[in-house]
Amino acid sequence: MEIMRVGSKASAKGPSDWFTGTVRIDPLFQSPDPALVQVANVTFEPGARTAWHTHPLGQTLIITSGCGWAQRWGGPIEEVRPGDVVWFAPQEKHWHGAAPAVAMTHIAIQERKDGKVVEWMEHVSDEQYRR
Repeated sequence: MEIMRVGSKASAKGPSDWFTGTVRIDPLFQSPDPALVQVANVTFEPGARTAWHTHPLGQTLIITSGCGWAQRWGGPIEEVRPGDVVWFAPQEKHWHGAAPAVAMTHIAIQERKDGKVVEWMEHVSDEQYRR
């Protein structure tokens, strides 16, 4: 048995290469090998969002507070609220973040494949965000 103490890792500011606006990442846990799961609590200030990205084995988001938006490549922007669970399929290009006037927090769950959990791409433009 291994006990993982949630909150024992330092919070980090979301890097500007991966995010627009103010984002805080609080790592919750990363399962030891051979398990693959990695989990973080991510808070987006109003208007903040990820860049477009994919996950090799998909991603689950559990919205815990606020109001946010999520979009799959080629699809509409969808509103997400506390209690919503969002699934992005493996290699599905997408972004997610806060609504323009309200912060949003979610738990992000993804798995490693060949040591990687995400492939970052271009930023979501203000025009794409406001559509």
